[in-house]
Amino acid sequence: MADYLRSRTAYEVWLRARLGTGIVEADLATKRELMADSAFSFLRGSYWRWAEVVPEVVPELLSAPAVLAVGDVHIENFGTWRDADGRLVWGVNDFDEAAAMPYPLDLVRLAVSAILAANERKGDFAAITQPILAGYAAGLAAPSAIVLDREWAWLRAEVVVSEQRRQKFWKKIGERSSEPAPPEVRAALDAAMPEPGFAFDTARRVAGTGSLGRPRWIGVAEWRGGPVVREAKALVTSAWELARGRPDAPIRCGELAAGRYRAVDPWYRIEGAIVARRLSPNNRKIEADKELDLLLDARMLDIMGRELAALHLGTGDAGAAIAADLGGRGGGWLDAASKAMLAALWQDWKAAKAE
Repeated sequence: MADYLRSRTAYEVWLRARLGTGIVEADLATKRELMADSAFSFLRGSYWRWAEVVPEVVPELLSAPAVLAVGDVHIENFGTWRDADGRLVWGVNDFDEAAAMPYPLDLVRLAVSAILAANERKGDFAAITQPILAGYAAGLAAPSAIVLDREWAWLRAEVVVSEQRRQKFWKKIGERSSEPAPPEVRAALDAAMPEPGFAFDTARRVAGTGSLGRPRWIGVAEWRGGPVVREAKALVTSAWELARGRPDAPIRCGELAAGRYRAVDPWYRIEGAIVARRLSPNNRKIEADKELDLLLDARMLDIMGRELAALHLGTGDAGAAIAADLGGRGGGWLDAASKAMLAALWQDWKAAKAE
């Protein structure tokens, strides 16, 4: 495999060329520090590298049916939002690396992220892979959005926002350092507001790991008696496409987010090369450093698998082909592929730590 540090340098050169003066160099430096700190953070921050090494490490997966997939999926890439009917919904909420690729790759990356979060390089992989596969099979048979009522009420109880968390959110918003956003960012934030054309304040935002370096902004306004917040983040071509020699491939996150089996977030929208979405105390993810036991619970891994199936079926007609391919792979394929990708990732992480 190509040297990791050369690979990272090449990706950052490409990213700077795409973003120009918009790139946030301080966030890139933070990203490198986070990635060196833990293998889980390394996974989150290095999707471009994952996309490069997949063909060498797990070539047996490349012949599987292709779908529009998440790509950069991991156990923290799920969250809650309110749909157009006001229902609380849970599912994948970040699609920046969406691209057409063999469906098993999302399953492998999800499994690897759970194994890393559990600090298990060698252990009972089946405790993680079996619930994911069971949920994926159930999702193929009956794809559906995960609305947090009825059979998913148990998850609603887990993600309900405490008053302490609510206060922390609004305190952080209130402590922002205001800064004028570029015109294209203001336009995207304005289009995402409840009503266009009214005054709002803008500030930079730092969040996530994989997208660090790309500019993020928030817009904060008072609207009909209370504050509203929107986030705008720069988009670039998926690293999956970049690794395939297609640096100008279209950005497809909007297609995947609006799939037929989604209870769509009405405030998630694409404006050119910017994605905008609503931020609120209720728009939250389950964080590994605070709620790891919940994330690694078999019920959660199952529901993550279901969500991936609903996404994979949401923009195409590959259900029968996926089911046939999945049935022909036999037992243990996800364990084997996850172990292989984990070993490759471990070598790259060692290089990142030693820098």
